[in-house]
Amino acid sequence: MAWPNLAIGQDGGMSTTPPPRSVKIDRDERGGWSSDRPRRDGAPPRPADVSVRGRLLKPTDSLRYSPASLLIVVSSSPSERDAFTERLIDNKGSVLSLDKVRGLLRGRVADEELEGRAGEVLNAAVLKRLEAGDTVVVAAEGLEPEERERYVRMAHRFRRPRHVILLETPRDQVDEEDRPALNDLRRRLGAGEMGAEGFDTSLRLSGNSISEVKRIAFERAPRD
Repeated sequence: MAWPNLAIGQDGGMSTTPPPRSVKIDRDERGGWSSDRPRRDGAPPRPADVSVRGRLLKPTDSLRYSPASLLIVVSSSPSERDAFTERLIDNKGSVLSLDKVRGLLRGRVADEELEGRAGEVLNAAVLKRLEAGDTVVVAAEGLEPEERERYVRMAHRFRRPRHVILLETPRDQVDEEDRPALNDLRRRLGAGEMGAEGFDTSLRLSGNSISEVKRIAFERAPRD
């Protein structure tokens, strides 16, 4: 119900003026922008903005992340990446990778279907753990931002913290075709720009700093 406007007349009495006319505006005609609002031209809605004010962490012997976080470990060397997660992640079931899924599917699906099925199974496994409030550690297949974005958007959907660790390897161990993506990731990480990808924290480890990490825990900080 719209209440009439009250005004004081010249004789001191109360008078009323008609209420302002209300005009109904369709949802797609309203100003501003929402990621879930349909666009006027009929195009799909824009993807949600996942950017945050990310922090660049310094190497330390003990890393602690919140429970139910998403941690993505990126490296140009799959063996270095896997050795790192094997050594430091206690809950082995939380570590997911395409290599691991391929191993489970090999011999069960046709070779020409292996890559597609592995991607589907991995995505479903990541989504299931995030939905359940479990910690997820993804050993990234490559260095391209599109792969990281896929998992970041899954975690953003459930409001899970997102973190990334880059493990550096010697230059002679980096494939020539990987160097542009690696150099771009190094630059963005060093400039503190990983928040734009949706990562709450980022960390770059190289040389001795990799072996100096003794513990990765997913637990809340102790109260003072």
